[in-house]
Amino acid sequence: MDRVIEKKSGKTKKYLPYIIASAIVVVFVLWLVFGDHSQSQRVDRQTVTINQVCIKEFKDYIRLNAQVIPIQVVQISPEEGGIVVERCIEEGSQVKKGDVIVRLSNSNLDLQILQAEAELAEKQNLLRNTQVAMQQDKLNNETEQASLDVDTQRKKRFYQQNSRLFEEGLISREDYLQSREDYLLASRKYSLVGQRLTQDSIYRSVQMEQMEDNLINMQRNVIMVRGRKDKLEVRSAIDGELGLLDVTLGQSISAGQMIGQINDLSSYMVEALIDEHYIDRVRQGLTASFERNGRVFELAIRKVYPEVRNGKFRTDFIFVGERPENIRSGQTYYVNLELGSPTQSVVIPRGAFFQTTGGNWIFVLNHDGSQAYKRNIRISRQNPLYYEVTEGLEEGENVITSGYEAFKETDILILK
Repeated sequence: MDRVIEKKSGKTKKYLPYIIASAIVVVFVLWLVFGDHSQSQRVDRQTVTINQVCIKEFKDYIRLNAQVIPIQVVQISPEEGGIVVERCIEEGSQVKKGDVIVRLSNSNLDLQILQAEAELAEKQNLLRNTQVAMQQDKLNNETEQASLDVDTQRKKRFYQQNSRLFEEGLISREDYLQSREDYLLASRKYSLVGQRLTQDSIYRSVQMEQMEDNLINMQRNVIMVRGRKDKLEVRSAIDGELGLLDVTLGQSISAGQMIGQINDLSSYMVEALIDEHYIDRVRQGLTASFERNGRVFELAIRKVYPEVRNGKFRTDFIFVGERPENIRSGQTYYVNLELGSPTQSVVIPRGAFFQTTGGNWIFVLNHDGSQAYKRNIRISRQNPLYYEVTEGLEEGENVITSGYEAFKETDILILK
């Protein structure tokens, strides 16, 4: 006889929570593996900028904010320090070469001039006294030499007389020998005095030359010290415009201190600061251009300065051919600097998206323009108008080039 088996409902209820939890985990894993996790966001089409990718001539240039400066700037630095007693010319005035700009006063320099002149006078007196003393010594020596000459002649005659008398036996041998010795001694003295006079003459000549050279040097020194007095008048080194004069009456100026500058207005050049990103591409000889009053003027790089300050380096340009009329120092031009030859490239207009993406990705619209998808791209070069795209985009595609701050974490944009 069959028996009905009762269900054990208590055990089923016991394991029911575990079964539900396991099912939820399985569903979650399947969603992670096979689900679409893209984040989307609705965007008003009117709030974004859409541009088309195209192939056109890409001009490799950058636009610079350049300023006109004089072709040459001469620094004003006094060779002698002193106190400012007069400003002869004011800033902005035209000056000629040699014009006095500032007059200085230096009491220490006046004292040095007096000391140099006193030393020169003392040296001149010493030279004259030495010349007199040497001349007196020369006369004394010549007098002594003359006396010895006469004495030698006398003793020679006496010796010759005694020689004949001795031969005739009229005098003793001792008298003969004594007269002979006196003559030889006088001759020896005469010879020695002659040698001494020769040496003294040479010594006097050398000493006089040295003293005269010293005197000449001291005279030159006095002339130079007096010439320093003229340096207290600070003069213009060129014809031009006094662009800066930073001195006040009574101010103490040291030698070599910069107190102003003179601008050479015979010609002009253009100065620009360029971002250090381009420092390897900018070199001497590159051409540039700018438009002024409907005309285009050409420039060429004259000098590239290697020093980088605040992320920029300085470059000087000179005019090639004509320059604008009524050009003035300080004028600003917007200069296009050519970095390379034009090429046919895939380009997109510049936009604010670059600040967010760094040019690594962009939103590309689908065929009907209802959605935009994130896509990786590569941007090579850029100019003030376009980016050159080397990977990721094709001609005819539409992209969003406006800013991405509102949806930089989004993968899909749904355009309304």
